[in-house]
Amino acid sequence: MTRSVPATWNKQFIAAGDQVVFMGTFFRNIFRRGFEWNELLRQCYIIGYKSLSLVGITGFILGFVLTLQSAPTMKAFGAESFVPSMVAISIIREIGPVIIALICAGKIASSIGAELGSMKVSEQIDAMEVSGANPIQYLVVTRVLACIVMIPILTLMADALALAGGFTASNISNKISAVLYFNKSFAALSFVDLIPAVGKTIFFGFAIGFVGCYKGYNSDRGTESVGVAANSAVVSASLWIILLDAIAVQLTSVFAYS
Repeated sequence: MTRSVPATWNKQFIAAGDQVVFMGTFFRNIFRRGFEWNELLRQCYIIGYKSLSLVGITGFILGFVLTLQSAPTMKAFGAESFVPSMVAISIIREIGPVIIALICAGKIASSIGAELGSMKVSEQIDAMEVSGANPIQYLVVTRVLACIVMIPILTLMADALALAGGFTASNISNKISAVLYFNKSFAALSFVDLIPAVGKTIFFGFAIGFVGCYKGYNSDRGTESVGVAANSAVVSASLWIILLDAIAVQLTSVFAYS
């Protein structure tokens, strides 16, 4: 029993070291010649465009449900007119970026992990290395950069649809004009709310892409390793998103209110 604990910690430290080395390899390959721009655009299409429907529906329902749940409570305190402002601040600052990042982690990180894992099992990555190609630059760098670019865009789209969902929910019980609703929503927002929210989605995108690529690229041999890579990519990316959000909230509160 006493020997298993150091062995477990040893394994964790080795895995952390492997990730640091993999990250260093990623950053070095960004600036190498022969960057695959066509592959980057293809990955932006796969990661961004093919996630629009899922992210859009999630954002709309998020604003719709949040408005329906908060309206009765706000009405009990005589603050029903503040519902649009409350929903806008909640969605833009915290709920929108985190929920959309977790949704993308489930869809994108698992997809990347499974794709690269299957390429590793079928020895396609080894074939690229033998043929003189750079698999890190072609497979990893393009996917991570595509996540960094597309996750903030998807989050902004989901935030807009969440406000539309809140407007729809507000018109179920009380009729309110679109001009009044969105004026109240945007009046409560400022760049202090928007910039940190968008900034942390860049790091969420990096975490999703990097974890998915690392798990898939370093998966074990065997068909079952593909499923393991996809599952561990989702879990690890979700944990990183929550950790990064906690750090971002602390930094925002320090710089915004100091």
